[in-house]
Amino acid sequence: MPNPKSKVFFADLRAGSRRNLFDKIGELLSLAGVAERFRKGHLVAIKLHFGEKGNSSYIRPVFVRRVVDSVKETGALPFLTDTNTLYVGTRGDTVNHLTTAIGNGFAYPVVNAPLVIADGLRGELFTEVKVGGKFFESVKIASMIASSNGIVALTHFKCHEMTGFGGALKNIGMGCASREGKLSQHSNLAPLVDPAGCTACGECSLACPVDAIDIGNVAVINASSCIGCGHCIAACPEGTINIQWTETASNLQGKMAEYAKGALSGKEDRALFVNFITDVSPACDCYGHNDAPIVPDIGILASHDPVAIDQASADLVNAGEGIKDSALKSGRERGGDKFRGVHPTVDWEVQLDSAEGLGLGKRVYEIEKI
Repeated sequence: MPNPKSKVFFADLRAGSRRNLFDKIGELLSLAGVAERFRKGHLVAIKLHFGEKGNSSYIRPVFVRRVVDSVKETGALPFLTDTNTLYVGTRGDTVNHLTTAIGNGFAYPVVNAPLVIADGLRGELFTEVKVGGKFFESVKIASMIASSNGIVALTHFKCHEMTGFGGALKNIGMGCASREGKLSQHSNLAPLVDPAGCTACGECSLACPVDAIDIGNVAVINASSCIGCGHCIAACPEGTINIQWTETASNLQGKMAEYAKGALSGKEDRALFVNFITDVSPACDCYGHNDAPIVPDIGILASHDPVAIDQASADLVNAGEGIKDSALKSGRERGGDKFRGVHPTVDWEVQLDSAEGLGLGKRVYEIEKI
């Protein structure tokens, strides 16, 4: 009979002169099946978050290099990748995104792989992938990820204000979406122009593919004509076009799971997931800062199952004791819900149930510690 549980491999952070953390990362990838999943000539997307400028809780570039080297040992050709952000920040377009990534240490001599922003100069390049979901019939996946042969989701596991936690599912679901895909997950309404900051320069109108923006004394978006592509947000030099964050946390998680299915379409047997449960911050790495961690560092996990690895990661965080004087308001005790302890109104299990329902993996798992 097939094993009803998915295997998750776990390494703690203990190290010595004969076996350091780089060795452990290599062992984890080997056990998770890197040699069986990739082969010579495969273009493999190593999907990660380069960190916003001012944030320091993202995965260390030297650890990323060990993952790159493991993929290269199979004969595959890995590249580090992420997509441009929906919000205006230091990663909203490819030029600023790459500048931020290199400034945070992800330069070629360090990571031994090229950096590719997967959705074009301003998040406009996507491939439509059919998923037949509750929320979306098809999803818009960043083109360079959609056309890759395989994917390694390399994730810093942390809390998140809309999904409870951000793990492998969020990394591929939200992180592999084009700008339009991100907007459709977060909002059901057209963006709004803040008239106080608008200079009526017309850049947003030039970027709009459906002529839905009129320029007078200020720019005005015609909500009935807007198709939700988000190009105007990226084009505005003043950062004055705002997203209407209208979607509920539960629906966002369901949408995110459908995008994760789209990101993995055709790569189900060519995907690996690695979660770093270190610097577990109370918010995502998209802020230009990171607060103190809510639990001590735990370790690194690897699996071929994105649902199982996120469930295991959440369980390990909750099993520990919370750090005093952190952002935790409740759940500090061992076994307490740390994610609701920071974001009490978010049911973080929705993303796991949704992804399991879509056939992306299993919530039941067994851990093998190396």
